[in-house]
Amino acid sequence: EVQLVESGGGLVQPGGSLRLSCAASGFTFGNYDMTWVRQAPGKGPEWVSTINSGGSSTYYADSVKGRFTISRDNAKNTLYLQMNSLKPEETSVYYCRRGSTRGQGTQVTVSS
Repeated sequence: EVQLVESGGGLVQPGGSLRLSCAASGFTFGNYDMTWVRQAPGKGPEWVSTINSGGSSTYYADSVKGRFTISRDNAKNTLYLQMNSLKPEETSVYYCRRGSTRGQGTQVTVSS
């Protein structure tokens, strides 16, 4: 069974940083591209970033480029998202996703 478990969310002040993690199990993690998406209250899902299976290629939404960094450790079956200079409008539930499968999400709240 494919399982994705996100962690690392929380409350952070504007301009602050957080590092999200996604622990994967039930499949050969290193064989799959992985993605982070987010969903704010009352809005649809928003693509944030994707990394290829080997970690050599990364892609970002324009809104996060230069502030967020996606990475992965295939030996640990873990996906990461380093988020810097966070903005209040980025308050969302953040999900990691493999294809159409996603985890339960982790809440990120950016507020003073």
